[in-house]
Order: sequence, then structure tokens, then C-alpha cells
Amino acid sequence: MGGGGHRGEQLGSGEASSCKQYTWEEVQKHKRRGDQWVVIERKVYNVTEWTKKHPGGRRVLGHYAGEDATEAFTAFHPDQRFVRKYMKPLLVGELASSEPSQDQGKNAALVEDFETLRKQLEAQGLFRTSPLFFILYLGHILLLEALSLALLWTFGNGWIITALISVILATAQAQAGWLQHDFGHLSVFKNSTWDHILHKFVIG
Repeated sequence: MGGGGHRGEQLGSGEASSCKQYTWEEVQKHKRRGDQWVVIERKVYNVTEWTKKHPGGRRVLGHYAGEDATEAFTAFHPDQRFVRKYMKPLLVGELASSEPSQDQGKNAALVEDFETLRKQLEAQGLFRTSPLFFILYLGHILLLEALSLALLWTFGNGWIITALISVILATAQAQAGWLQHDFGHLSVFKNSTWDHILHKFVIG
């Protein structure tokens, strides 16, 4: 997919690519716009063509080209089993056993500390979202907007009612701003389609 010239790049499905081993020096040669490799959990992936399709955009992949992207991958992909089926064709090999897991630019002890912290937070359930909470959150926004309409319908558009409705609508819109932010980050549902639909609905 890229312009690296290694035999591993021709391995489409990744079945034999685990036989090909690379050093960090070799991986770091692939950090140009037209030739980008990343390392995730010691596996080496050629993401050159994938950058054009990547839902998160090409910039984030370009940022990690030639480097270890394990932490970013873990942070931005809650459903890793789903994502990995797209990664198989990109696999070109793995780091040689003599190579460290992180590239030279990373503090291994710091990375390990963050990994330990992440596992503790996962065990406490702090990364699990409650779709019910967000549905109720959306419900109270719709209720506030319906209340504004009901007040206008019942009492007309006098200045007191207008001021009251303005406060209610401002509150609803402020809450909607935060809610669309969560949906926009695809962080509520396991199926990102629902996040996209509700994000567009809330943002109007």
C-alpha cells in the first residue's frame, strides 16, 4: 500500500505477515505523507492508504506515523474487536523481539503508569456509558423546549413571558450543546450509527 519496498507490504490479509520482523529504525523510515506505518501492541501496520478512509481523519494517523500508537488506539477505539477486522489487511509484520515496545521518543515508565491507571479505571467501570442517562438527558431538553412552546401558546408574547421563555430556551440550548458534544465524539453508544443520528438531531 505504501512506498516502503519491504516484502511485508504485499501481505494483504496478514496471515504470513507475523513472520516479517522490523526494527524501530525500519519502522521510522515510514513517516512520510505517502508512506506511513504505525505500531500497535507491537504489530506493524501500513496505514498509507487507510488514511484516506479513516473515520478519525488522516491527521491523527500521520501524527503517529513511524511511532507506537498503542495508547491512542486504545483511547479512541472503545470497541476494539470491531476495529481490528479493518486492521488485518494492513498488517505487515511485528517488532523484532529484541526491540522495546515503545519508540525512543516515549518514556516507558510513564507509559506503563498510564496503562496501570487505565486498567484500574476500566475495572471501576468509569469508561462505561449509560445510554439511558443520555436518552433522559435528551428528554429533559425536549421537555424544556415543549414547555417554552406551551407557555407561548397559552400566555402569548408579553415581555415577561418572552423573558421567561428566553431563559428556558437558553438553558435547553446550553444543555443541547454539551449533549451533541458527547454524541459527536461517538462516546455514548457501542454502535456509532446511533451516535451520528442523535448528534445530527440534537445539533439541529
